[in-house]
Amino acid sequence: MSDGTGGETSMQLDRDTVLKGVRNLPSLPTVVIELLQSMDNDDADTRELAGKLARDQALTAKVLRVANSSFYGLQGKVDSIGDAIVVLGLHGVRTLATAAAITDVFAPKGSGAAANVQTYDMRLFWRHSIAVGLCAKAIARKRRLNDGNAFTAGLMHDIGRLALASCFPGHIAAVAKDRVEHGDCWLFAERRVLGLDHAEIGQWLTEHWRFPPLLSRAIGTHHQPDMQQDLLATVIHVADRLGHRLDDEPAGQIPVPPIDEAAMAAVGLDEESAAELVAVVQEQFESACAALVS
Repeated sequence: MSDGTGGETSMQLDRDTVLKGVRNLPSLPTVVIELLQSMDNDDADTRELAGKLARDQALTAKVLRVANSSFYGLQGKVDSIGDAIVVLGLHGVRTLATAAAITDVFAPKGSGAAANVQTYDMRLFWRHSIAVGLCAKAIARKRRLNDGNAFTAGLMHDIGRLALASCFPGHIAAVAKDRVEHGDCWLFAERRVLGLDHAEIGQWLTEHWRFPPLLSRAIGTHHQPDMQQDLLATVIHVADRLGHRLDDEPAGQIPVPPIDEAAMAAVGLDEESAAELVAVVQEQFESACAALVS
């Protein structure tokens, strides 16, 4: 693409421009930031966090709705955040609250940046994100890693693309056009048109929202993880590829790079165990989608 003068396209973005744009998005609730920052703190004051979360009635209602959904299949009804913590654990409630807050930020409503996502296929976006979150959680459990971190990073791995759709609708339209013209995947089209990609944007957005560095880094590097130094990013990289096996779109409609065998080995999977993991996730997938994004 050219601007007609032989110069670079006006669709090129940089960090400062992106950060100016994402400031138009609603902020995450303060309690969600506190929950995120306590992800690796097993000594966090559970009662205090539950009290703060309970004061956000809309967020509490969504967390309880998900906790009582068929996805969790609990025997009794969960009526309070305190009950949810007892049944699901603090990690589970943190993950639910984060998912609820993020989906709310990007819910099409009114005017402003979030309204722009009405032109973007939110259903497919969140279904893939949930598939990746569930695959990441399953891999993390297999490796005895923090599965709350893995699910959250998996759920948020493409959040930069939603930021593009919300804050730069003309840019994502140009990316979509380029993708069709080249018969290519989103990632390479973004790099051609924008000079960067959604993973970088996702890292900048989550740093702006004060996510823990571990999560922001995994989101930002999930397409090119350092397999020696960053296991969480490698988990998300593999989960992203496996998540496409649950996508609704016909096979071949979205070109997906093959799974890196070194990344698979790094998270302790081979093709047989990966297929088994996807089969287990498949059983949870529809109920998770209905609970989190309905």
